[in-house]
Amino acid sequence: MDSLAYVDPELAAVIKGELARQRNNLILIASENYASRAVMEAQGCLMTNKYAEGYPGRRYYRGTAWVDRAEVLAIERCKKLFDAEHVNVQPHSGTQANMAAYFAVLSPGDTIMGMNLNHGGHLSHGSPINFSGKMYKIVPYGVRPDTEQLDYSEMADIAKKSKPKLIVVGASAYPRIIDFKAVRELADDVGALVMADIAHIAGLVAAGEHPSPVPYCDIVTTTTHKTLRGPRGALIICKQELAPAIDRNVFPGTQGGPFMHAIAAKAVAFKEAMTPEFRNYQAQVVLNAKALAERLAENRFDLVSGGTDNHLMLVKLLKEGITGREADETLERAGITLNKNMIPFDPSTPFVTSGIRIGTPAVTTRGMKEPEMVQIADMISKVLRNLKSEEVCSDVLSQVQELCDRFPLYPDLT
Repeated sequence: MDSLAYVDPELAAVIKGELARQRNNLILIASENYASRAVMEAQGCLMTNKYAEGYPGRRYYRGTAWVDRAEVLAIERCKKLFDAEHVNVQPHSGTQANMAAYFAVLSPGDTIMGMNLNHGGHLSHGSPINFSGKMYKIVPYGVRPDTEQLDYSEMADIAKKSKPKLIVVGASAYPRIIDFKAVRELADDVGALVMADIAHIAGLVAAGEHPSPVPYCDIVTTTTHKTLRGPRGALIICKQELAPAIDRNVFPGTQGGPFMHAIAAKAVAFKEAMTPEFRNYQAQVVLNAKALAERLAENRFDLVSGGTDNHLMLVKLLKEGITGREADETLERAGITLNKNMIPFDPSTPFVTSGIRIGTPAVTTRGMKEPEMVQIADMISKVLRNLKSEEVCSDVLSQVQELCDRFPLYPDLT
């Protein structure tokens, strides 16, 4: 940061402030993680200077020999990691990856069957305020009221009635294992393609902690910065026969020059994800989520679907008489950062909500294990049961600081 501090001390101070926030808070947002120093070094490298429209060996610009090698490394590593036929590592974000995938196999007005946003889906799976809901006919599916889990028989009935061209499976707030094989079977019955958006669970899939969608889905999209613990970005996996259409609809269909520095960082992340240490980390993410969920249940909080199989859980706050917004605002003052979240059949609005979402990827990256999850659950419980008490908030903040000090983050960064 020496050059930045000299050129722009104001922004350098802002970055230092963010470093302090990340170090001194418990980050429990399920979609956030800490990239390694190697990933961040690659993402901040001089490949940011290079325009490289097109694909390796087929660029519009000259001087691309080295960035070609970086992209090929990323592609080959990702193919090996997920046992994929074809990979495109250029998408800038998860939503852009989904957009390119839709454009590759759909026409405007075609029917998509996607998970209801209020039940745990994602904006780009058909929300009316998103491009997906504006361009395509959306038929939503959701969870059962009694189990708060997906019912594949009910999904099959919806598919038979609506005859979608594409079924999108995957979620941003669903705490259970997804049965991709069952989705493939119901899609085959109606002649639909299947796309899995595994942005949240990609790291778990790569490590074998969640079943892989790759054998069952025509297209798989994911971000690279959540459980996969890479740089901010995305990728698309597909069957070989769809490769030309996918590549064409990433570039030039939906974006121009790729971010070569981000692709270099993706290559690093994929290499890290093939190590035994990464597999152990993902196993611990799941163990930590189960320990945290079980302790919250012991503390008499209701969890959506009764628990978790993956890296996240949803806590229902209806019986506590508080909103998700009240909860996450107060917890942040106590040094615990998570997010308000809709729960299935939520009577509240997305800006208020009746629940909170909690994830374990970031705290697991710091080295925390089950005993710390029990402590964190107790701290969350204490704050939520004493929402108006600044004394409790202050006491928990002190506990958070002690815990963060025991598991230092980026200790060599200044």
